[in-house]
Amino acid sequence: MSTTETLIAAAEAHGAHNYAPLPVVVASADGAWMTDVEGRRYLDLLAGYSALNFGHRNRRIVEAAKAQLERVTLTSRAFHHDRYAAFCEQLAQLCGMEMVLPMNTGAEAVETAVKTARKWGYRVKGVPAEMAKIVVAGNNFHGRTTTLISFSTDPEARADFGPYTPGFEIVPYGDLTAMRSALSENTVAVLLEPIQGEAGVLVPPTGYLPAVRELARERNVLFVADEIQSGLGRTGRTFACEHEGVVPDMYVLGKALGGGVVPVSAVVSSAEVLGVFRPGEHGSTFGGNPLACAVALEVIAMLRTGEFQDRSARLGERLHRELAALADGERVTAVRGRGLWAGVDIAPKHGTGREVSERLMDRGVLVKDTHGATIRIAPPLVISEEDLDWGLAQLAAVLEG
Repeated sequence: MSTTETLIAAAEAHGAHNYAPLPVVVASADGAWMTDVEGRRYLDLLAGYSALNFGHRNRRIVEAAKAQLERVTLTSRAFHHDRYAAFCEQLAQLCGMEMVLPMNTGAEAVETAVKTARKWGYRVKGVPAEMAKIVVAGNNFHGRTTTLISFSTDPEARADFGPYTPGFEIVPYGDLTAMRSALSENTVAVLLEPIQGEAGVLVPPTGYLPAVRELARERNVLFVADEIQSGLGRTGRTFACEHEGVVPDMYVLGKALGGGVVPVSAVVSSAEVLGVFRPGEHGSTFGGNPLACAVALEVIAMLRTGEFQDRSARLGERLHRELAALADGERVTAVRGRGLWAGVDIAPKHGTGREVSERLMDRGVLVKDTHGATIRIAPPLVISEEDLDWGLAQLAAVLEG
């Protein structure tokens, strides 16, 4: 067997089968390119589901991590450390908010947002004990913990993991009438992805997010924006909410905040909202650790220049122009997205999204399928115009047959 086959066989034998990865074994990476154990190079058009917005081994981020590795990596929150205050202050400023509660993974951040909203509902809004309700959207993806799958509509994510956590109401994404009907005196929050990534990069109807923002304000309900995938430059703005001039009550962030080096996530909100926590009520051994803060501070500094947001907007126009040319019904049936992010529905005659992903892999391009017929394209924001064009040319070639 080849080295690739040997390593895949070992992974299948000893690793739980909770993923079905493409049959490529990556050994190194740089910028928008990855190299496998056989020495073959691949253009990365997935970017770790937006965790690698700044590319593989971005020099600024890696150097920040190296410098911190030589000083201190973990204290736990039992003690203060010298990177924490700057991280919280600068991330709050980037978001136009006041306070930060750091965690590690995106799912942890969403769990934290759920706990925050409930506690705010009881302590500030005055919802009766155990009655808090959070309204979410169908086809959502907020993570895979027991609580988060409790309000998933994906049977694959939910099956055999019950009993499920109560306290959530699901309404169709983009349906303002259903949202209005779902809100009650006991509703403490509306939790939405401004663009639904896992569902196929679904963009809500124009005016939906501003209307939800206003409705939440009228009903004294927190508007929580899960920008774990859509935020930090991916859509051509710092946050996807900005495309419609919306400022939520709470941002949930992750993925790109760790620069592709370490897991970093955070809930960012006002002092009124995050101020509901008292010592001992929530925490994380690794959340807000010195290494994570050092990396995230470099990410924040890079975003402050606007360079990556502008690049995503400019190259995103190029991406969507080229994909629109493929959307003739014979090759591609629909394209959605914003900035350097697109969901591409493949015409049935070309096979499933998985099959198209495998054919692209054979041509040196890596993407990922979702929900059968859809592939997601989300290259690192550092990708060159030439590499983007080449990758899209490979997609066109795969769909010519």
